[in-house]
Amino acid sequence: MLSEKGDRLLRWPKVFFRRLYRRLSSRQFLMIGAVAVGLWAGLTAVLLKLVVHFLQQQLTRAGSDFHWIYFFSPAVGILLTWLFVKWVLGSQLARGTSHVLLAIARKSSVIPSKETYSHFVTSAFTVGLGGSAGLESPIVQTGSAIGSTFASLFPVGFRDRTLLLACGAAAGIATAFNAPIAGVLFALEVLLVDVNISAFVPLLMAGATGALCSRIILHEGILFSFREITAFNYRNIPYYIVLGLLCGLVSVFYIKTLLRGDNAMKKFFPGSMGRFLAGSLLLGGLIALFPALFGEGYASISSLAFNQPYQIFQQSPFNTWASQNAWVLGGLVLVLSLIKVFAVTFTLSAGGNGGNFAPSLMVGACLGFAYAFLINLTGTTSLPTSNFCLVAMAGILTGVFHSPLTGVFLIAEITGGYDLIIPLMIVSALSTAVSKYFGTYSLDEARLKEDKQFIQLNKDTHVLAELSISSCIEKDFVPVPLHGTMRNMIDAVAKSNRNIFPVVDEQFHLAGIISLENIRDKMFDAAQYDTTLIESLMQQPVAAASPDDDMSRVMEQFDKTGVWNIPVSDKGRYVGFISKSRVLSVYREHLNIHP
Repeated sequence: MLSEKGDRLLRWPKVFFRRLYRRLSSRQFLMIGAVAVGLWAGLTAVLLKLVVHFLQQQLTRAGSDFHWIYFFSPAVGILLTWLFVKWVLGSQLARGTSHVLLAIARKSSVIPSKETYSHFVTSAFTVGLGGSAGLESPIVQTGSAIGSTFASLFPVGFRDRTLLLACGAAAGIATAFNAPIAGVLFALEVLLVDVNISAFVPLLMAGATGALCSRIILHEGILFSFREITAFNYRNIPYYIVLGLLCGLVSVFYIKTLLRGDNAMKKFFPGSMGRFLAGSLLLGGLIALFPALFGEGYASISSLAFNQPYQIFQQSPFNTWASQNAWVLGGLVLVLSLIKVFAVTFTLSAGGNGGNFAPSLMVGACLGFAYAFLINLTGTTSLPTSNFCLVAMAGILTGVFHSPLTGVFLIAEITGGYDLIIPLMIVSALSTAVSKYFGTYSLDEARLKEDKQFIQLNKDTHVLAELSISSCIEKDFVPVPLHGTMRNMIDAVAKSNRNIFPVVDEQFHLAGIISLENIRDKMFDAAQYDTTLIESLMQQPVAAASPDDDMSRVMEQFDKTGVWNIPVSDKGRYVGFISKSRVLSVYREHLNIHP
């Protein structure tokens, strides 16, 4: 009785939303939906930033008297994350933006509604208590889940659901940095590849809504912004070119180190508790040596951007060396840019939840500052360290994620203008080119490839994702009994216009298939009609499918096997065949409807 009442209560909101949807045009719905998703995602991102800022403030106060707290608090955050995932989420938490890409390509942009809060809680534990990772990836996943969940309330198709998902991601990035254009470009570069001009307006509205949430609620102590930069000098272009090449190489190092480090942790510590202990101890040791690795790292970035590098080594064992020798200081900042990658690896491998957006910015800040600072020590020139610090941030970000426009406009927005647009474009373009040359894949693509779930995000993939197996199944194939004879086969041929016949048992389970071409010579020998068994004529299919498969997998089977018809079974029971010609026909029809 209670369950029936609960179902009735749940029906009313769905009925209301469906009626509201029917009263609006598609364009009106997307406009309203973009603002609603942007507001929901923006407020969630604001709350996450406030929670993490509060936790880190408390730890900083405690750490002034008890330095050992920096060693243990990241482990506590990772442990709380691990316990939450195990007890509340049933040990299931899809980490990383790569899983959003997978949901778009393989799951029709449907993301479980629990991800509207799961990444919020786990990343707050991990990063708030000092884990060396960023909040932006969890914010993107949360925003995407919010967009998908909002779309599930209405009878929308794949295209609109994907757009609302991207609106949530755009609003999340826009809120995190108070950078609406960067949020929109991130959604376009990373999540959406098949987009027309009509999609820009909802994305812009979502990004603007998220940025407003950030600007109204968050203050300067939380927002990541710089307003003091040196005017661009075209004579420094050769140095920016070299920096772009360095950023590309370090980006490849970042991606490969992260993936290989995670694989090594799984190899040497197969159990989750072993990885937690090992990762936490290694992370704590690195933070003890370099306190700048604690948390997201935005405070360290600010120190470098404002030409105050000594601050990031104040509580480090290397503080004396750094303060007495400028060359040692520059070298330590350069080392810090590389060690940050290992800190992120240990955080995530130990069971923490966080992203690589903020870490890539910190790696870039350290690399750019060290590069300009060390060159200045030679006395050959005087480079503005703050400019090189900021430009290298865009370089590493674009090299890791292969999103040059996002990197360029993110730095342009947080610096409050476009004074650095030329070096930003040069460094971002070169970094992306070098990263693609040596590494081919972005971090998200490389992760999917490691998990053997690599996807090609193009228009064909999106169109195929909209097609269902059920809509393409053909059921006019005449089955023949497994324990029958050639006479049953002759009867089936007389009734069918097909040249393939499924062989089924008494429970209608598919046992094999018979091709008319393979038995043509036996059909005219009447003496074999009652002696030749069906079992001796059939062959096992070289490929099979189920109604739950995605169309891209079926098309891969068509390409690999060279067959034109694949049998479809639902929990073992024969359903029909899916033909390549039928899929191509439906595909062309879909393109005509949605050009």
